[in-house]
Amino acid sequence: MKDARLRHGRASLALSFFVQGVTFALLVTRIPAIQDRYGISDGLLPVFLAAVPILAGVGSVVTEKVVARVRPRVVLRWAQPVVLLALLGVGAGSELWQVAVALGVFGLSVGALDASMNMMGVSLQRAYGRSIMLGFHAAYSLGGIAGASLAWAGAHWDLTLLVSYLPAVVVLLPAALIGSRWYVEGVETKTDADGQREEVSSGVSVSFKLLMPLCLVMSFAYIGDSTVSNWSAKYLQDVLGSSEQLSTVPYNVYMVTTLLGRAVGDFGVRRFGAVTVVRFGSVLAAAGFGVVAVASGAWIGMLGFTMLGLGLCVIVPQTFAAAGRMFPGASDTAIARLNVFNYVGFLVGSPLVGALGDAWSYRGAMLVPMVLVLATLVYAKSFGPEPARYGGGHERPRTVDVG
Repeated sequence: MKDARLRHGRASLALSFFVQGVTFALLVTRIPAIQDRYGISDGLLPVFLAAVPILAGVGSVVTEKVVARVRPRVVLRWAQPVVLLALLGVGAGSELWQVAVALGVFGLSVGALDASMNMMGVSLQRAYGRSIMLGFHAAYSLGGIAGASLAWAGAHWDLTLLVSYLPAVVVLLPAALIGSRWYVEGVETKTDADGQREEVSSGVSVSFKLLMPLCLVMSFAYIGDSTVSNWSAKYLQDVLGSSEQLSTVPYNVYMVTTLLGRAVGDFGVRRFGAVTVVRFGSVLAAAGFGVVAVASGAWIGMLGFTMLGLGLCVIVPQTFAAAGRMFPGASDTAIARLNVFNYVGFLVGSPLVGALGDAWSYRGAMLVPMVLVLATLVYAKSFGPEPARYGGGHERPRTVDVG
């Protein structure tokens, strides 16, 4: 019975990752259309792009406090519908303030969603006793493919944002709510006298000094990822001379390759170890940025984004998993804090690439994330082998929190 509950919990969490992949792809691949609909200038666009990760970071910090009293699955159950409705709000508005409010709600709720999803993923991986984290992120990539494909269809048939978003929300919102019934957390929890949740083996403090290498890697990875998600469409259209329809394809290509890489990534981690997998991914991603920077046409640019997807896809899931191994008695706290640097990467990456593109060239701007991704090699040892018995003598957690 316990194993069946874990399997159901794993499947329901994978569904949540999939839904979020669809949602995020629908937002970022239609940035040019959102800009046109609301008359957002090129100078103001980076402000909007920066506001979302700032608010998402706030949402992640708040989630760290909230999960001290309620389980991460409760946060996830209610954050995901809010994210979907906020996406619908982006498509339904007509005034600048309306899209600002919708994006604000999207940012706050997506921070809570990302933190709680990864808390649960690390918890389930610990319960399984083997690497499964990349599989959850593979589901996210699959959702990204579906979302980017829907965005391509919207651009191809010149559909309004609302018409593009509404069918996805109508299908995914009830699916997410139904799937949330089977959420499972793989670690035992208890409640103290004040009604607060504590993980088994809690009392372990999260040392920011120990966590910092993973925080930097997370930022570097998301600077690279945000470059693809926020600028790939404009890069192909404005620099490489593609059509608007074709400009939606790089993100789709990127998500296809991240799906492929993550689908086999857990096997790679089990066979070669996380350190080797992260090092290989860093080198491949940096090479991809180099190809994008020197591309002579749209299809060479596609090759670069393909390499980027295969390289970057392994880094973020393994960073969350490494934080869980590093602080097995305080993994929720470690992951919530680490997740903030997800948004630091987006906050730095999007304006940085835009500013360099305007002041210098977008080709030259691609060299910055290339160098930062390569810097991951310096911190690869932080992904070291799993501690014996899940951390410094702690006994492997029991899988009883399945209510």
